Amino acid sequence: GDKAFAQFLTDEIKEEKKIQKHKSLPKVSGGWELEVHGTEAKLVRKIAGEKITVTFNINNSIPPSVDDETQEEQKPDEQEPDLTSTPNFVVEVIKDDTKQTLVLDCHYPEDEVGHEGEEESDIFTIREVSFQPTGESDWKDTNYTLNTDSLDWALYDHLMDFLADRGVDNTFADELIELSTALEHQEYIKFLEDLKSFVKCQ
Repeated sequence: GDKAFAQFLTDEIKEEKKIQKHKSLPKVSGGWELEVHGTEAKLVRKIAGEKITVTFNINNSIPPSVDDETQEEQKPDEQEPDLTSTPNFVVEVIKDDTKQTLVLDCHYPEDEVGHEGEEESDIFTIREVSFQPTGESDWKDTNYTLNTDSLDWALYDHLMDFLADRGVDNTFADELIELSTALEHQEYIKFLEDLKSFVKCQ
């Protein structure tokens, strides 16, 4: 059984490498520096007196496929649909002269359908906003967190503009999906390889 499993994994790794779009991770334009720690990635950008960091984790970032029934009817030579990774991401804006960090929790809406009207222009939304003490790894639940569900739209628009001025806009959000998808695929292949070694280990 293990032999067959290992063989299956070998073939699977070959296939996955064949469809891998990026041998190295795609860059995000706008002078962002990338740090990757396992499944967590961090993009950092410094502009006059501010440091902006965007953090995301690729775990659970692939939305579940909607149509499971169609899988069986698929002809063997058809390409599987491209999986896209759309992780939630957290933007932190740190101003040099304050002890506080503005934290904006952003995500890609699961379905673009329900948003009629102008909102369609944004491919990501801000879900929560809070201040956190700069440099502390553990954020406090006691700090006020603003949920954007009930927010005055003018204030929300200003927050979106505030992000766009710092390079977090639709272009950035598109490139983040590219990067995250490539990173997720890379980690998946690595996982298959580790699994193969593990299965073969006597």
